[in-house]
Amino acid sequence: MATKASNPSADLPVFLSFKEVWRNRGRFLLFSLVIALITLLVLFIAALGEGLGNGNREYLSKLDAQLLVYSEKSDFLIAASRVDPALSTSIRRVPGVENAGPLGTSSVNLVSRESGQTLKISLIGAEPGRPGLPPVISGQPLRASKANEMIIDSNVAERSDIKVGDTVVVQSTQGTETEEYRLRVIGLTDSRQYSLAPTAFVPFQTWDKVRPKSQAEVNSNNPTANVIVVRVSNPAEMEVVEARIFENIQNVETATIEKAIQNVPGYSAQQSTIQTQGVFTLFIGLLVIGGFFQIQVLQKVPQIGVLKAIGAPNPVIAAASVLQILIVTALGVAIGGLLTFLFSLSFPPTVPIVFNGQRTLLALGLLLLIGPVGGLVSIRYAVRIEPLKALGLFS
Repeated sequence: MATKASNPSADLPVFLSFKEVWRNRGRFLLFSLVIALITLLVLFIAALGEGLGNGNREYLSKLDAQLLVYSEKSDFLIAASRVDPALSTSIRRVPGVENAGPLGTSSVNLVSRESGQTLKISLIGAEPGRPGLPPVISGQPLRASKANEMIIDSNVAERSDIKVGDTVVVQSTQGTETEEYRLRVIGLTDSRQYSLAPTAFVPFQTWDKVRPKSQAEVNSNNPTANVIVVRVSNPAEMEVVEARIFENIQNVETATIEKAIQNVPGYSAQQSTIQTQGVFTLFIGLLVIGGFFQIQVLQKVPQIGVLKAIGAPNPVIAAASVLQILIVTALGVAIGGLLTFLFSLSFPPTVPIVFNGQRTLLALGLLLLIGPVGGLVSIRYAVRIEPLKALGLFS
């Protein structure tokens, strides 16, 4: 029974590309390592951008709310905003508002009583039963409004020996003196970084007592929150609820969670800088790959001339070149991806490196794409080689 013969013109590009890579494996492996280093750099830049961005937005992005209410003229900066916590009562009466509560943020030192280890954290205060407090994955949630209790996020647990059930010391500056407050850790939540720091949560009144204060604030009995966190009944009517808040509450401004994140100090500039670095790294990779394969083609002009002289068509020459570029690029990207994974295992939790699956796949896809794109010039040059000129038989 006759069988269908394979098409030699289809097999020839594969044979030529693999044969040349294997015969010059040292040279091509060296270039694959160069691509691997570019891959390593691109992936780490992407992970650094994700880690820095995540450290600034993580708590806000996980808030169980849709709006933040700031004091007027605070430029949507949480740290610059000052509102009366009692304002949350008035906001809860606004039609369309499901729940609202005060939120306070500050930076303090957390000291483990067992080991004496000190950790700089973001301390967040919110009323139990109101928006702002995270769900616990271990232990108990905050319930009492004045309790000396605390929930820590997983970053605190990873960077210290503090665990649920421990008693910790919060150090904060009160006027000109450093005071210490003992709180018991009753719960653990997932990662909730704020201002690139691990985070702990306390009841709002406890937060107002232990937060750093100026000399004038030490002698004041009036609590102050940074913002009011608002959960609306129907997120689709958020703009309507905002308008109602403005009608009923004076001297405030509102922002969605997305807008609040974009106004975190340095967040937008930070992300733009990281993305620019990634683009330039890809552009450099494009030039390096293009230059390497251009040199390769120049070195094998006589061989291409021989192939054309014996009848190899331009599509075969072009396909062999593209396959060769894909092989070398894929090998380099694979090595770079493996090196990135191995290096990531050695980084301590204090380094803001986060590998996001979507961004990592996008970076790998772009790295695989820049190989053929970078080699377009060399491919174009290869198919335009005249066999007689290449063999020196015609000038």
